Amino acid sequence: MITRVSSNRIIARTCVLALLVAFAEIQSAAATGVVSSTLNPVQIGILHWYPANQTAAFATGASPEGVAFDGANMWVANFSSSTVSKIRASDGFIEGTFPAGSGPTGVAFDGADIWVSDYGSGTITKLRASDGSTLGSFTVGTNPWDVAFDGTNIWVANFGSNNVTKLNATTGSLLGTFTVGTNPFGMAFDGTNIWVTNYGSNNVTKLSSSGTILGTFAVGVNPVGVAFDGTSMWVANFGSSNVTKLKTTGTIIGTFAVGSGPRFLAFDGANIWVANDSSNNVTKLKASTGANLGTFAVGGNPDGGVAFDGANIWVTNSSSGTVSKL
Repeated sequence: MITRVSSNRIIARTCVLALLVAFAEIQSAAATGVVSSTLNPVQIGILHWYPANQTAAFATGASPEGVAFDGANMWVANFSSSTVSKIRASDGFIEGTFPAGSGPTGVAFDGADIWVSDYGSGTITKLRASDGSTLGSFTVGTNPWDVAFDGTNIWVANFGSNNVTKLNATTGSLLGTFTVGTNPFGMAFDGTNIWVTNYGSNNVTKLSSSGTILGTFAVGVNPVGVAFDGTSMWVANFGSSNVTKLKTTGTIIGTFAVGSGPRFLAFDGANIWVANDSSNNVTKLKASTGANLGTFAVGGNPDGGVAFDGANIWVTNSSSGTVSKL
């Protein structure tokens, strides 16, 4: 019995020693191999040496802001270069860069043409989506920012004149100017009515298709972007770093924390994506519950726009001059 126990102990010690020697040899081999790399050689060996590629970025013009999808391409308004970039959604190839007033910000697609608000010139530019040619430039209010299409008309939020402009999408003719809150910023159509965020008065205005005010509802601090998820409205509150979910009646359903300085947001059919300007990332929220599903890094200062192309989310990065595809 004593001899058997001693033999077992010797075998165990021998195995431990063999493992230690093997480990030392592996370390030595790694040290004498690719010594300039800081990557784990085992991770390289099993092809898991890099993080998952969740984001691609494509160059745009200077200070990209709004972004819209035309069914095949992304259109990006480049504020500082006063142009718009047409980017093929499938691979990020730039199909063209076209002039668009002074300081373009918001972008909307009406089914045939692209509309771009020109913050610096108080106008909105209409471009043919097929080739980027300018079809017209129309006067709106002071410092127009966001744009929305209601199926027939174009609506523009005029940040500097505290009103919104309604234009005929076919001719560009002025159909009305309607007073809203202080510093109107973002716009969205809910299938029946137009919603406008009022950055300076911390509320949103609901307008009928004729421009009648149907209600004004308090949200968070400095609301910017607004989106419709098929049932509810979502508002990004830049100053309070959260988003507000409202029923279309204006009743608040909930308020949800996101990143720092949220600006614009988009709905992908199931989730809400929020671009956080000050934290350089986007937050993904479950639309049904508001649950946080993840935070994803993008470029610098994603303050201008978020859009869904049917498969991917696109986010403009103002300070890096890029658009991210997630």
